[in-house]
Order: sequence, then structure tokens, then C-alpha cells
Amino acid sequence: MDISIHRKRVPVNAFRFFAAAAVLLVTGCASLPPLEGRTVTTALSAVPDTRLGRALASELAAHPGRTGVHPLPRPRDAFAARVVLAAAADRSIDVQYYIWHGDQVGYLMFEALWEAAERGVRVRMLLDDMNTAGLDPTLAALDAHPNIEVRLYNPLAVRGARWLNFVGDFARLNRRMHNKSFTVDNQASIVGGRNIGNEYFGAGDGLVFADLDVIAVGAAVPAVSDEFDLYWNSPSAYPAAKLVGAGDAGAADGLKAQFAATRADPGSLAYMEAAKTTPIVRDMLDRGLAWEWVTAHVVNDDPAKTLDTEARKDFLLFPELVRLVGQPESTLDLITPYFVPGKEGTEALADLARRGVAMRILTNSLGASDVSAVHAGYAKRREALLRAGIRLYELKPDAGLDSQEGRATLGSSAASGLHAKTFAVDRRRLFVGSFNFDQRSANLNTEMGLVIESAALAQRMADLFDKQVPLDAYEVRLRPGSDDLQWIERTHSGERVHDEEPGTGWWSRFKVNVLSVLPIEWLL
Repeated sequence: MDISIHRKRVPVNAFRFFAAAAVLLVTGCASLPPLEGRTVTTALSAVPDTRLGRALASELAAHPGRTGVHPLPRPRDAFAARVVLAAAADRSIDVQYYIWHGDQVGYLMFEALWEAAERGVRVRMLLDDMNTAGLDPTLAALDAHPNIEVRLYNPLAVRGARWLNFVGDFARLNRRMHNKSFTVDNQASIVGGRNIGNEYFGAGDGLVFADLDVIAVGAAVPAVSDEFDLYWNSPSAYPAAKLVGAGDAGAADGLKAQFAATRADPGSLAYMEAAKTTPIVRDMLDRGLAWEWVTAHVVNDDPAKTLDTEARKDFLLFPELVRLVGQPESTLDLITPYFVPGKEGTEALADLARRGVAMRILTNSLGASDVSAVHAGYAKRREALLRAGIRLYELKPDAGLDSQEGRATLGSSAASGLHAKTFAVDRRRLFVGSFNFDQRSANLNTEMGLVIESAALAQRMADLFDKQVPLDAYEVRLRPGSDDLQWIERTHSGERVHDEEPGTGWWSRFKVNVLSVLPIEWLL
């Protein structure tokens, strides 16, 4: 080797060496704080002498042991319901979320919790730490309030260059808390697919997800609170102050200024006015909300799943979910944004179809998907599913679900992506929650939801597939006599057949083809 060339390369190699050493130094020195001193707390029991208690007393007395549920398909209704419940809280609010954005909806919801705390309500916030970038000052200020406690789930030790955490701790950080719940006074809970952010509630000018939550009152609510307590007191839930620091004397003033700025924003003003006029606000305030009284079961993973311990096998959501909904005998209607059944799941679904179970699945099209890798994990299984007789639908971008009355099983106006996670078995039982039918939900992330025994709600999903899904989604079929796929677009003026994934370019299709051959399905 020419010695002069070798010397010219020394600075580059040295830089790489020191860069690698710096990464190892940072990740090696950064560790999670001890949990000593963390207080174990549990949900406050429901009492009749609260505004919610008085409002629900007669209904609960008429339906002992039952759960009242009301679906929240429209995004502004889902936002308004949370705000109204927070304003009605007298004793406690417990919130658990995977994502909480620092956008208009995020700060409007932060303010709703702050105002409840100012009235003396105890607020506990449990947030997965994967998506809290940029929120440390806000979380510190919230946590400094005497009536608010914030905990971060499976946190990142390095708060600045967050990617450094993954260099030496990927196995732990790859497991996230995907659960979502909002519980007030241990008497009403909102459970479903929505995180907290503009795109989940139809605010702002960007992406809007079609999604689904339910409000629950009655028997299931204490079980949601038990699930919250399990995670709140788990070894993966760290007091925020240990990670983001304590809010200083001016933290509250800064946060109030942020609240005021958010409320003064023209977009926020318009959104809040629209939310105030939603029918659900009137119905909730006038005690006129229509409840479906059902038997409902809360299902959730054990938080030990985060730590990948043997204990996590003792109680996982998916086996319990299968047990409660039972083996489909006649029909299975499934809606999920991320559908990665894997080889075993595909074979199981195909076996059900061959035994005569009519199956319809709605997921995102490539044009509507926000994760190409996930679409690749699904795309490689389409042919096998179709050959088994399963009907596949892929949501169009900007499908406009729920833009009219009667299209209200899920969705939003001008929906540009699917985010709801729900399925119905034999038109008798329904699941609503955070669980995606993918490998990540089954094996890596923690999840929760409600299994609802309701022919009426299950029939609403069947009606959606019968009447609206064929218009809002492409149906994927095999070309007659071929292994090639076709996408059938139905409109009021007739059918159009696409031989390529509609609404996509060659580059996005090429990426999916490449990703589909990589051994990454277990990560999806």
C-alpha cells in the first residue's frame, strides 16, 4: 500500500473511531434512573356524588352488571367527548397514550387536563416515551402541578439525540406501549384507536385518519382502571421528573402562555367552534346520549411484555382476544390499518375461509399507507389470501368516509388514511381497541381494547362493508386465469379496473417489492 495514501485516510478513520467511541460513551454512561421513591397509586373508586355519578345513576341502576357503550366514529365528536368528560371530572382523570403530539389538539387536551387539576381533580398521565420528542419542558411543567403526575413508559435515557438510545438498547426500546384510554372519575372511559394529535381528530390542514373509539360506562370501566393501574405501577413506568427534570418557578406561566397562544390560533378557534356544535356535546350535556347496554370485556397485554420476560407469556392480549370472541363460524369482518398476518396467520385465515367462513378485510392501500414496510408485509400475503376466497379491500386516499349521515361506523370527512382497529365475528361480537393485526401488536407492543357482545354494533360493521366500503376502497382481485392482481374501483358511474396499485408511482411500488423480500416481517 502507498504510505502517502494511507496517511491521507488516517483523519477519516480517526473521525469514525472517535465518533463510534462517542456513541458508545454516551449510550454506555446514560442509564435509566432508579425507581426508588416512586409512589404506588391506584384509581380512585367511583362514587355516586359526582356530576357523572348523578348523570348515570338511573341508567346504571336499570342495567346492573352491564356496560353502556356509544361509538365515536367522527373525529370532532371524539375530541368533544374527551373535553366534555374532562370538564365534568370531579375526582380523577387517568390518561394512557402511545402518541401525544405538541400540536393544536395536543395542547387543547393538555389545557383541558390542566383546568381539571386546577379544580382539584387528580390527573395521572402515562405516555409512551417514543413520541415525546420536544415535549420535555411541557411535561415538566405539567408534572410540577400538585394535582398532576406524569410518568413515561419505557423511556429513553438520552433526551437530546434520541437516536443514540437505540445503539445499545434496541431490544428494549423496540417494545412500546400502544394502549389508549381516557378515564374520568372511574365512571366513564374512552377506548379505541385514536392517539392525541391533529390527524386523529380532524384538526389542522394535514393528514386525517379514519378511526374509531367508544365511550364506555358501567361494568367495564373499573376493569379499564385496573389495566391503567397495572401499567402505571409497572417497572417500565418512570416518574417524568426523573427524566425531564422538575419544572421551575416559571414553568406554569410558560405553559399557560402556550395554552393561550393555541387557543388564539385561528385554526384552533375554528376547530373549537366546530367541536362545540357537534351533536354529542348537546347529548352529553343534556344526558341524552344513546347507550347500547351490553356485556363487554377489557382485554390487555401484561406490561411485562415490554421487558420480554417469561412473565409476559402468562397474559397476552391476543390469546385472550381469540378466546373471548370465539372461533368464527359464519363471518369475520376486519378493519385494520396495518395488516401483517405473517405466514402462520395467513394459513389460519385461509383455513377458516376454506371451512366456509365469509371474510372481508379492509386495510390501507399503498397510496393511503404511511408505512411502506408494513404494506410490504401485507402485500406478500395478498395472493394466498385471495386464493382462499377472502375478500380484500384497500382504502383509497381521501376516501371521504363518514361524509354523510349513515356512513358513521368509522371515519372522517376527507379521510386520507385508515387508523381504526376493529373486527366483528358472526355479526354478534365486536372488538374495538389499539390492536393491529400485525406482528408488532401480537409480539412486541402492548395493546388493549374492549370485546363487546352486541349484534347491533356488529351489524353496523357488516352494513359498512355491504354499502360503503366498496365505494371508498379498491377491491383487490386475482386477474382471471393469472396470478396477477387487479384493483377494482367502483363508482356511481361504473367500475374501473387498475392493473397497478392505483394512486402510486413506480418508485413506491419498487420500494414495496424490495422490502417484501427482506426478513423484517417480525418487526412489522
